[in-house]
Order: sequence, then C-alpha cells, then structure tokens
Amino acid sequence: MVSNSSSTSYAIDFGTSNTAIARWNRATEKAELVSLPNLSQQFSSLPPLIPSLVYVEDAATGKIIAGQAVRDRGLDIQSNPRFFRSFKRGIGTDIQGFLPQLDGRNLSFEQVGEWFLRELIASLRGETESDLQSLVLTVPVDSFESYRHWLMGVCQSLKVEQIRILDEPTAAALGYGAGAEELLLVVDFGGGTIDLSLVQLSSTSPQTRGYLLKWGRKMLGENTAQQKNTARVIAKVGDNLGGADIDNWLVDYFATTQALPKSALTTRLAERLKIKLTKETEAQEVYFNDETLETYELALDRDRFNSILEQQQFFNRLDELMTQVLQQARRNGVETTDIDSVLLVGGSVQIPAVQNWVKQYFDEDMIKNQQPLEAIATGALQVSRSIEVKDFLYHSYGIRYWNRQTNSHGWHPIIKTGQPYPTEKPVEIVLGASTPGQSSIELIIGELSAATATTEVYFDGDRLITKAVDTLGDRVQPLNDRDGARTIAQLEPVGNPGSDRLQLLFSVDDQRHLRITVEDLLTQQTLLNNYIVVKLN
Repeated sequence: MVSNSSSTSYAIDFGTSNTAIARWNRATEKAELVSLPNLSQQFSSLPPLIPSLVYVEDAATGKIIAGQAVRDRGLDIQSNPRFFRSFKRGIGTDIQGFLPQLDGRNLSFEQVGEWFLRELIASLRGETESDLQSLVLTVPVDSFESYRHWLMGVCQSLKVEQIRILDEPTAAALGYGAGAEELLLVVDFGGGTIDLSLVQLSSTSPQTRGYLLKWGRKMLGENTAQQKNTARVIAKVGDNLGGADIDNWLVDYFATTQALPKSALTTRLAERLKIKLTKETEAQEVYFNDETLETYELALDRDRFNSILEQQQFFNRLDELMTQVLQQARRNGVETTDIDSVLLVGGSVQIPAVQNWVKQYFDEDMIKNQQPLEAIATGALQVSRSIEVKDFLYHSYGIRYWNRQTNSHGWHPIIKTGQPYPTEKPVEIVLGASTPGQSSIELIIGELSAATATTEVYFDGDRLITKAVDTLGDRVQPLNDRDGARTIAQLEPVGNPGSDRLQLLFSVDDQRHLRITVEDLLTQQTLLNNYIVVKLN
C-alpha cells in the first residue's frame, strides 16, 4: 500500500434497508463503524447504521435529505414521489412502471443511489482531515455486472486512490475475525438479498503483494514480503429476497384482513412490527395523526407471522439456496460435516424463524450471531490490509449467435460459472463471415445466470415489489449491446462465408477483466491483443 500518514481506509456496505461505513483505526489497529451527523441512527443499543432513505428536495440540483434525517423529519411515512426507499433493488434492473419526473427531470434509481452515496462520501470528508486513500465496496453475490459497473462508475469521480469490490458474505467472514484454517458458512440475509457463501480461511507463506489497481491502470504498490492470509470462496449462491419483501407481505396481509391501504406509512408500521417480533412473541403498532385523524392499529403474533412466511413459500426458497450451496461444496470436495462455523449476517437473520431454519441444518453451538449488522463493513476493510481473496465467477459469460433451428438468438458459453480467475488457459473460438463482402464482425457478450426462477421488479402503488417467477433457460443480460461496443474486428480484405476468418482467445485476468485477443487467419495479423472487452466486477 502506498504510504501516507494522513490517509484513511474506508469500507461501505451499501444495503437495501441500511448502510454501514467502517474505517481502520490506526491507534487500535481494528475496524470500527463510523457515525455521521444527521445520517446515522443514534441508538446506544444499536450500531450507527445509516438508513438507506432519500428525500429529493430539488431534483434539478441534486439536493437531497438522506439517512436518519429522513426519519427524524417524518418524511418516510409520507406517500410522496420525492421519497425513496429500497432504491438499491432497482439499480441495473428493468423496472415495470415509471419513476416520477421531479422538477423537470426524469429520475432513475441509479440517480437516486448516486445522490445517496455522494451524500455519504461528502459527509465523510467533512468528518475527517485524512485523505480517502482506500475504499472497499461490497455487493450481493447474485448482483449482475450492470449493478457493479454502476457502483464503480459512481466512485470514478471520487478522489480515492484505490477502489475494490468484494462480495458481501466473503466480507462478513472476515469481519467475524475467525481463526486461520476455519471453514465458514455465511448466511447473509439483509433488506434486499439473501446470500450463502462458504469461505475457507488459511495462512500462506510470505509473498510479494505486487500491484494495486486504480481504474484499470497499475500503480506501484508495496513490494515487501509479508505473511499473507487468504480467504478462498468455495461455494456461493444468492437470491433477490430480503426483509423488504417480508414488509410487503405483512402489508398485503393487513390489506386483506383490515382493508389497510398500501402506503409508505403502512409499510413502515409493518417493518416496526417485524422488528418487535424478533424480541417478543406478540407485537402491536398504533398510529394516530391528530391533523388528519388517520388511525391505524396493527397487531400480530409470531405464529401468524410464521404462517405468512410459509404461505409465501419463504422457507422453500431458503431450502433451495442451502441445497445449492452444499451441492457446490460437495463438488469441490467439501462435506457439510467439514464446516466449522455458521455466521449469521444482516438484519433479517434476527427473525427467530430464520434462526430456527438454520438450526435444522447445523448444531446450535456452531452458529454465531454476534455481529450481524457490522461484520460486512468491518470485514471488507481486511482486503486493504493483509488478506487476499481467492474467488470464482458466479455467473457464466457467453456470446450471442443465431440459432437456425429455432430461428432465434441463442447464447454460446465461453466462460462458465465457477471458473476461478485468473484463468490458466484461454478459451478459443473460431469465427467466419456470415454474409458476402462482410467488412466487420460484431460480437455481443452476455452474462448468463442459470436459474429456475427469475425476479420481476415492478411498482404496486408507490411500493417497489420484487417477485420470483418460474422460468425456463438462462437469465441473460447483454454487456456490450450498444453502438461502438459490438465490433471486434474490421475485415480487410472483406470476408465471405465458407471459411474460418478470425481466431478469438478469451481469458479472465486477476482483476476480473474479460480479455480478448483477435487474430486474422487470412492476413496473419493481430487485430486485438489482450483487449479488455468488459470488466467482470
């Protein structure tokens, strides 16, 4: 790491419901959560989390109110198009419905998320006299490249020397401070997603740390040998299922049983009920507005709450994830009995029914639940210290082709799911011209997620809803299907059908860049040499 006595390392765990920021305390040599005025909640019994809430005061200038200040002003219980919650779930996703136009500006979830993160960074700069040298950002396991690219894009304009991205459950394993050689299963269940990840911690011999990257360009790093700890990801699965979905299910239940309107207010009341039921077997929420005389009284016990979860096939979805991660582990030579500890992470793991579900698979003395809200942010800081993460690609990547049998486009895999990186050998593909006199060849690369269900995101009134829908085949998200990005080769002379023309070599480097080398078989020229096609963050 570049030496700078006034520099500081930070990590941001940007969550659907809450966001945590951690920094490295040089005095104690430990990670600690940061409390920011007006943004962080101030409860002595809870970590200083930042509610992931935004109220847009002026869309034209990007002036917003964020975090706890939204709740302190009562803006989170107003059905107002200027109020946004759960906006992380809409970033990089096709939304069914329309976002509002505010102050003459069409909004997107990407814009709201960028305003939120910029507000956090600006507040950080105001609280510290140090430079922000290193920033680690965490992401869900099942997030597509579009979300990761957006996250990196937001940070490109920030004055930070080093940016890294790390899967949330891997960060959580580091945050719990488990001992070397431990095999950990992380159950990370937050407001928007649930991830399960099996991580092996180990120590290695002294080695050179090599180089650090900033926006794809190498900058000189520390070149001294030192003891290096490794976190190797063995298996991981994820689903777009979180505490926000449970809140919506509760609102739907009360809408059916009490004709309760579906609004920001009733969603907030349902969330409070859910939180109370983590500690109590019965809970009640009463709301009265003395100006409008609006009155609500909601009551729920834990048995009814659990039955609502069962009606939504909640536990079936959890069982499917556990089965998938344990099957992945077995394919890698790891049995369930080899697991040393199970780490519970995220606000939703506090639900007793979720904890009981975990106990169906593992002995209670293996389960740890001491740092559910801060482990991801504090653990993410470890990658900027002496931890090396060895991971694999969660999704497959392929190229689009025309299937004459089905008369439709199909996808040919080039990099398969589970592939460790950097790849040892390149994947070779040979292409020819498809039409007479062809002057160029285009290639569309897609991200493929094999799944029996996909997630639809849509609006129900002012609520953002996600719904699992059964589907056949892969979910595909094109990565370079835009003008100027599809062409990989200009053919001089022009190509004609009937013969091989291009040899393509695909590989993934240690920074998860998908690289391509293109050789013209006719002219024996190298048209592209180890070119970065797309960054697989």
